[in-house]
Amino acid sequence: MPKSTKYTAKKADARGHIDYSAEEDAVWADLYAAQEQNIHNYMADEYLDGLARLDLPKHQVPSCADISERLLDMTGWRVQPVPALIGFKQFFGMLADRIFPAASFIRSREDFDYIEEPDIFHEIFGHTPLLSDPRFAAFSHAIGKAGARAEASDYAWLIRLYWFSIEFGLRRQDGQIKALGSGLASSPTELVYSVTSNVPGRDPFDILTILRTPYRIDMHQMGYFVLDDTEELFAAAERDLLSDIRQARALGLLPNKFPPKMTAAE
Repeated sequence: MPKSTKYTAKKADARGHIDYSAEEDAVWADLYAAQEQNIHNYMADEYLDGLARLDLPKHQVPSCADISERLLDMTGWRVQPVPALIGFKQFFGMLADRIFPAASFIRSREDFDYIEEPDIFHEIFGHTPLLSDPRFAAFSHAIGKAGARAEASDYAWLIRLYWFSIEFGLRRQDGQIKALGSGLASSPTELVYSVTSNVPGRDPFDILTILRTPYRIDMHQMGYFVLDDTEELFAAAERDLLSDIRQARALGLLPNKFPPKMTAAE
């Protein structure tokens, strides 16, 4: 996750509601409109089914309190606004308590197509559809419970499993590659890239390989992992993930496929 942000968290009132400006609602509306056709073209059925269940507003930023009421009935989860950046320990702890931490700000027009840190569009439009499915909610809960037991030195390893599945996972559906992850659902550019581009690799879903694979938050991924069946992901929730991390650490990180980061001098 980024170490700093230019955005300021918005505070919820006693009911858990946040007042967004007309411009912020307009950004939400334009993001939703920009993604609506793409998600139907490129997202997996599990995501689309969840989006239909939640029936999110299209023209204004939803209230986390309202989304929580729906999720509590469906899977026992709720959404809680948090500051723009939280640490891994807090993140895993909240997942372990079936609370999804939602950054409360919405991106600016400047960051419309791609934003490094999560915003409320990513959190609600991207994540909550899968959290309305008990199977995906159980996987996120398992990640949280593993993180709550892990040492701080394990966090960077464990988060890769979440990153390459819930955030940027792909799946094979009726013989076609479809996007599953929330980071793809909420990105006007990376969603299409992840499914159609010849640039990134698309490897079979394998937990030890995923735990050893570096990722970047400041650009589109150079590789994705593809589930042949979502049962592969749900089975991971039953594994001893801390044992998997120990094996991955012993094997070491795989080579970084990303181009070198440019410096100001370059």
